[in-house]
Amino acid sequence: MRTGRHETFHALHQSGCFVIPNPWDAGSARLMAGMGAKALATTSAGFAFTLGCPDMGHVSRDEALAHAEAIVAATPLPVSGDFENGFADDPDGVAETVRLAAEAGLSGCSLEDTDMADGNPAYGFALAVERIRAASAAARSLGRPFVLCARADGVMNGSYGMEEGIRRLQAFEEAGADLLYLPVPPDLGGLRRIMASVSKPVNALAAGALGRETVATLAACGV
Repeated sequence: MRTGRHETFHALHQSGCFVIPNPWDAGSARLMAGMGAKALATTSAGFAFTLGCPDMGHVSRDEALAHAEAIVAATPLPVSGDFENGFADDPDGVAETVRLAAEAGLSGCSLEDTDMADGNPAYGFALAVERIRAASAAARSLGRPFVLCARADGVMNGSYGMEEGIRRLQAFEEAGADLLYLPVPPDLGGLRRIMASVSKPVNALAAGALGRETVATLAACGV
């Protein structure tokens, strides 16, 4: 096990804003490492597209884990896995995905509150929180750092608004998530609302209304 990278990844989330790019294969991982990236995160969409598949529910857990292992092996950098809904609806299945992610050498993973059924609705509030609680318990049982990122994707997907998204982030924080993520808030004001509502580190995606903002601007918001 490359334990050093796991401690590094945990420390990065305690020391201010940093950029984590998304390689889609081993070659792009090495390119990003060579350009100075401090850590990497797989991309569910990017990987799915390399297979000729759409994003959201068309890649199996085994495929995603094998892909993540290849990214981990490509560089000495810590890697987080973009694991959609954890490849399971039930909390126990999500917890198993966390354990398998750790076995694959990942230093963390992100989990969405999106059901991969037709239409991709958001999970109900109670189930969404229990899934993160189970994932957090699995991460804490590993005996080494593992950064669990809990995502509230309903704003981006049109399942709910900002109020519900923030309510979910707050509940995910209470359930044990290490990192919180609401992709594509409507504007910088929305990002500031998120930052003011939680105490754990927050991830921000440079897309949508935030796509034209600088890293310095996002850092000034508290990211």
